Amino acid sequence: MLRLKQLLYHPAATSTAILKAVTLELPPQQLGLVIGPSGSGKSTLLEIVAGLAAPTSGDLYWRQQELKPNNLQQLAGLVFQFPERHFCGGTILEELRIGHPELGSEQVHQALSEVGLGDLSLFTSPQSLSGGQQRRLALAVQLIRQPHLLLLDEPTAGLDWSMRQQLVALLGKLKQHWSLLIVTHDPAELVSIADRCWTLNQGQLATVDPASLQAKTSVASL
Repeated sequence: MLRLKQLLYHPAATSTAILKAVTLELPPQQLGLVIGPSGSGKSTLLEIVAGLAAPTSGDLYWRQQELKPNNLQQLAGLVFQFPERHFCGGTILEELRIGHPELGSEQVHQALSEVGLGDLSLFTSPQSLSGGQQRRLALAVQLIRQPHLLLLDEPTAGLDWSMRQQLVALLGKLKQHWSLLIVTHDPAELVSIADRCWTLNQGQLATVDPASLQAKTSVASL
């Protein structure tokens, strides 16, 4: 269970807080979806949960343990928006082993199989993969670290309809083993696999029912 309690993030350089008393709970093996426009604080929220930024005030818990940024970096794996732009390895194997040179072939193949890339050669260049395959590889890079929590920033951005559908199906499968927290401005496909939903506007989080949200997005697509 991930719990955020009254998180405030107000850097000294900004006139108003970016996150304002954000509180949420995400049980194990559930997918939480945070929906908000650009500039609403979505990416900042993920960076705090990933331990890349420290809140001005408030508390973060995993189960009953209060967490600090260094704990969070071990707990969570963050997949940035357009993660393929950050690939550094010349091959899939090199990409997966960055920071983990000791990883054996069994761990590598297991991570790739989890994301549906088990048939690819480990010596394939990440840059030669399709957009959907690159997103899957970015997920494998995080899964190989064995996090308890997966964080994704706009995972379907820039993908065509078919690739988006495949990625959504994969995320629905991954929540059988991990908790997932996803932020997006476009919930159209993702809401169908969400267990919990929130809207984030000007730093303020509000709970919304996934079923009612799915009904609204279905009507809007007609």
